[in-house]
Amino acid sequence: MLNNKTILITGGTGSFGKCFTKYVLEHYEPKKIIIYSRDEFKQWMMANEFKAYADKLRFFIGDVRDLDRLRRAFEGVDYVIHAAAMKQVPACEYNPNEAIKTNINGAMNIIEAALDGSVKKVVALSTDKAVNPVNLYGGTKLVSDKLFIAANAYAGHKDINFSIVRYGNVAGSRGSVIPFFHNIIKNGGTELPITDYRMTRFWISLTQGVELVIKALEEATGGETFISKIPSFKITDLAEAMLPGCNMPEVGIREGEKLHEIMVTVEDSMTTYEFDKHFIVYPQMVWNEKQKPNPAGKKVPEGFSYSSGNNTEWLTVEEIRALLKDVDLEK
Repeated sequence: MLNNKTILITGGTGSFGKCFTKYVLEHYEPKKIIIYSRDEFKQWMMANEFKAYADKLRFFIGDVRDLDRLRRAFEGVDYVIHAAAMKQVPACEYNPNEAIKTNINGAMNIIEAALDGSVKKVVALSTDKAVNPVNLYGGTKLVSDKLFIAANAYAGHKDINFSIVRYGNVAGSRGSVIPFFHNIIKNGGTELPITDYRMTRFWISLTQGVELVIKALEEATGGETFISKIPSFKITDLAEAMLPGCNMPEVGIREGEKLHEIMVTVEDSMTTYEFDKHFIVYPQMVWNEKQKPNPAGKKVPEGFSYSSGNNTEWLTVEEIRALLKDVDLEK
């Protein structure tokens, strides 16, 4: 699938971009991987980290807000993975215009550049926060998702499709609860604050996120939202796994935060199909004959929803502790 292909990753110096690059280089023989991002220092760091693959990597300085630069960068590209975004909830709330320029206008630019070039597939990374959004970040990603799904209407006879991959916070990602607890413990803390004792989250690793993107590249025909089947955990169990017997004061839920990560809503269930290891939410509007549900899937029942709170698979404290051994907390 990825052999002898040119792949471009927007926001490619981030955690996902580096993991995706490493995975593809180790499992496939791509023609070229282009890292497209704004930060020259991060690009220099990544180039040093991947010195052994220097002949396969190219680093483009550019912003998703710049349509002309995207058009030039997309020349000769087969697949685009769109990972660039403003992601921090407080930063988006305080700088709403900037979040819109990157997350919404940037998505429009990706679509325009892909349609104007030779790109065959575009996979955009989404988030649970785009589902019934309660903050600006989630709102901008909801609009972004809708734009990428609707982009299939403009493909015409071109051999191109757009799809989405949705997951929540990756285990150990910057700004998430695991490194937050880790820093408290590292500095000698004896209690871990819990925003709400009822809070739950999904557990997904970076590698699982990468594998879901590759599945989308392999299977998407246009407009699908791919969602992994993954286990849930209680935040109180995470605290117990990281600091056994600790005090857990409840400090109150933060602004823009949800009790549970929601991936499929009841409304989405009308077009959601279940597979062995994932769900696919198909678009309610269909623009061409290619957009048909995969016959290997099974339609979910009416009223179905999928969230970290109503999941059927849960991690125990011991299982969380075992998984934590594979989380890089010193990055």
